[in-house]
Amino acid sequence: MKKVKTNAMRILDQYNIFYHTHEFKIGKNHLDGHQVAKLIQKPENQVFKTLIFMNNKSEYFVFVIPVVEHLDIKKASKAVGQKKIELLPLEQLTKVTGYVRGGCSPIGMKKSFQTVIDLSAESLSSIIISAGKRGYQIELNPHDLDKVLNVSFDNIVKDN
Repeated sequence: MKKVKTNAMRILDQYNIFYHTHEFKIGKNHLDGHQVAKLIQKPENQVFKTLIFMNNKSEYFVFVIPVVEHLDIKKASKAVGQKKIELLPLEQLTKVTGYVRGGCSPIGMKKSFQTVIDLSAESLSSIIISAGKRGYQIELNPHDLDKVLNVSFDNIVKDN
């Protein structure tokens, strides 16, 4: 069977960044992050999801948070220096990023966008993000993302 190489993986290879891939079977239904964590047998706090937001000037922002958390929009807005942001409508996801729901990686989007990773990632030796294709995840050191993206770390999730 041919080994899958996504655009995100090729970019990491270009920068000589070590990563490990996780594959899982997908069906027709969308899987949430909790299900993905179970399928790849990893702790939920290590598996991160990618969310795309926009302001009223059609500027886009990427937020990477643990699948067990919810984005705090006020904190996220502040982290990117905006007064107001809103979730990118799903029907615009592929046009803006080049990715589909369930396969949206912060690496290798059509354009480079300001990216904020939740502060919780800083204390982890590795996090798991989408590899840019449904059924594929990449595990890597969160600080390595700074080598390929315009990344900052900030507290952007809702307080429990």
